[in-house]
Amino acid sequence: MPCRAPMHATKFRAAIAAVALLAFAAPAVHAKPLDAPVTEAELAADIKVLASDAFEGRAPGTEGEDRTIAWIVGQWAKLGLEPVPGSATPWLQPVPLVETQSVDGSVKFKSKGREVKLAADSLILTGRDPSLALADVPVVFVGYGVDGAGKVNADVAGKLAILLYENAPFGEKLPRYRERRQMLADAGAAGVLVVAPDSLPWEDLRASLGSKSVRLASAKPGAQASGFIAQPALQTLLGKQAEGALTAAKSADYRGLALPLTADLSATTTVRPFASHNVIAKLPGAKPDGKAVLFLGHWDHLGICGEEGDADRICNGAVDNASGIAVLGAVAKRLTAGPRPDRDIYFMATTAEEKGLIGAYYFADHPVVPLSDITVALNIDTIAISPRGTPVATIGRGRPAYDAVIRKVAADLGRKLDEDGEADAFVQRQDGWALGAKGVPSLMVGGSFSDMKLLEAFLGSDYHRATDNFSDAIPLGGAAEDADLHVALGRAFADTKTWSGTEK
Repeated sequence: MPCRAPMHATKFRAAIAAVALLAFAAPAVHAKPLDAPVTEAELAADIKVLASDAFEGRAPGTEGEDRTIAWIVGQWAKLGLEPVPGSATPWLQPVPLVETQSVDGSVKFKSKGREVKLAADSLILTGRDPSLALADVPVVFVGYGVDGAGKVNADVAGKLAILLYENAPFGEKLPRYRERRQMLADAGAAGVLVVAPDSLPWEDLRASLGSKSVRLASAKPGAQASGFIAQPALQTLLGKQAEGALTAAKSADYRGLALPLTADLSATTTVRPFASHNVIAKLPGAKPDGKAVLFLGHWDHLGICGEEGDADRICNGAVDNASGIAVLGAVAKRLTAGPRPDRDIYFMATTAEEKGLIGAYYFADHPVVPLSDITVALNIDTIAISPRGTPVATIGRGRPAYDAVIRKVAADLGRKLDEDGEADAFVQRQDGWALGAKGVPSLMVGGSFSDMKLLEAFLGSDYHRATDNFSDAIPLGGAAEDADLHVALGRAFADTKTWSGTEK
């Protein structure tokens, strides 16, 4: 489906250019001390703005995006960053998207002609096309959907496939659920229902996805129907076979289970093509050698996520990820104010991370700098979790030369390392994963993923809820320390004398 930006897009981009020109016309007065410590107050000031109701939760394709992009461009231009030379849309990388929003959707399961009753609100269904009506569709439970070789494990053509979300407990480097869902669609599945995992409570899933989904305009078409099913509903459908089926699915040679059921699926869906944007800026190096450092963090959040009548309908995303964008700005401020680093350094604020790392994937497929030139990508996300003094954990560790740089930089700053590996569980849930899949060394470094109790407390409370607002209770001390860490890491990886850019 062709993606055409709305009519206001041209005016919007012109406004962005005007913001940048005004910022360049009034150069920033930088502090004299070299790499002055990042303060909690400066981070708080930026988070307050980005997480204010005026930004409407920063959802892609909304006025909240327009305000967010304009604010980021204005701030980065004021600091002395530059748009990427030769770009058709300076500062902005348009990302063509398609949003589908369910007007209504239902699945009715039948056994021997009689309806199988499921608890209310146990299904989320969206149609791929504006109108969907399928009757008497066979149902198959496919477990993880793939075998040990990573191939589709069952005959799903013309059927409704029920797919487990979690990574398969067998094989190596098997596809994640989004890829497995697409593989089932490619194999001809009429519909795919993904089972909501225990790690993602049903209510959180509904709050996060609502009745909308977003995909790249260039993405393969999915199945005619897709959605999620709650764990208790799966148990009901499997009946007495539930325990045996779930156990059997853990085998690499599982071939699925045809259920004695049929399904009637119906949905009405609105389909909206639009363009969102990654924001990309450059700090030219003093001695460029063809290698570059990339800092990134996602600017988007969930937008207006509550129901009509709720006291607070806006998911403002203060911690996730206004905090990361604030840290990006603080890092840029120090690197532009102090001695110019040898290498080029890029800063990118990505869109649609909350919809599946979409902006990062688009950049990886359409890079404005050759991916082979990026010696390291440092992703900053959900950074305001831990207090000062929290040890440094690394997501993406395991490259000896990179690990050594982090170890030295942390030690120079008086930081201890957390090397228990707990943070590795989040490696596929952050933008660096999209770049790492293309061979770019991608890391997340800091304290937020070190203290699992604090992180899990956030994930179980304010995460993806309207309560993720700015308040004095947010622990910005650890975020400030992590910002200092990233300034030092940026300087280390951009130093041509101590880092060749070809290390492993």
